[in-house]
Amino acid sequence: MKFQCILLLLLTVSFSTLVPAQATDEQPKQTETPEPTFTKPLYKPFIERYVLDELKQLRIGQQQLEVRVTEKVAGAKLEASDRAIRYTADTTNNIFYIITAAATMLVLLGWKSVRDVRASMEDITTQKISQLVEEYEQRLGEIEKKMRKRSEQILSNQEQIALTNNIHSLWMRAGLEKSEQEKINIYDQILELRPDDVEVLTYKADALLEIGEKKWALSLADQALEHDNEYSLAYWQRACAKAETGLIDEAVEDLETAINLSDTLKKEVAGEKSFKNLAGNEKFEQILKAAG
Repeated sequence: MKFQCILLLLLTVSFSTLVPAQATDEQPKQTETPEPTFTKPLYKPFIERYVLDELKQLRIGQQQLEVRVTEKVAGAKLEASDRAIRYTADTTNNIFYIITAAATMLVLLGWKSVRDVRASMEDITTQKISQLVEEYEQRLGEIEKKMRKRSEQILSNQEQIALTNNIHSLWMRAGLEKSEQEKINIYDQILELRPDDVEVLTYKADALLEIGEKKWALSLADQALEHDNEYSLAYWQRACAKAETGLIDEAVEDLETAINLSDTLKKEVAGEKSFKNLAGNEKFEQILKAAG
């Protein structure tokens, strides 16, 4: 805008210099006076003035800008200082509040001094340690009991294994022996190790029948059935002993019971020499027919 105004001003001055020359051509000629000559353009002072005004405006604007920047920086510093002071004051107040609350709690709980606090902490720590020690002692006691029980079980198992191996070896010897008396001696050794062995009592009763000890065999069969009344061979052996002693009906009943408990014994009825005395008995004959 300023440049347009300056351009308009220069055009006006140029026009004013040209107009008098034209007027002189139209009017009657008069005495001519010498006109001044210009060696330099007349608008140069205006440009200098414009430049000076612009520089002045720039200086004024820069000074105003510096004033505004200074005011803003000062305001920001002042605001930051206010925030720092406010934060410090709030923090200090909070610390005092915490100290006051802690002191109040100490008073309410009965801790009037740091010494009381320390003593209370020591008491609590001692109680906790005592409780832990008692718990670990109980656990160790339980572990010791379990270990002792397990050791006893291991020793008992080892003894049972040794006993079983010994009995097994005696059974092997009895199976190899041909003499019934030697078999009876071996069975006695087994009964010393395991007195309630039903199988040994039954096989000993069978060996006694072979040497003619019928009543002794019958007694051993009764002992075997007292320990296990579901053992079929014990009923079979007692039937044999009763048949040889003349107790026919009782022998047949024991035979039926033995067959009911073990159906495979039917095949052995016809070949058992102790049952010869049962020949002619109606029930025994039925058993023979069923077995045949």
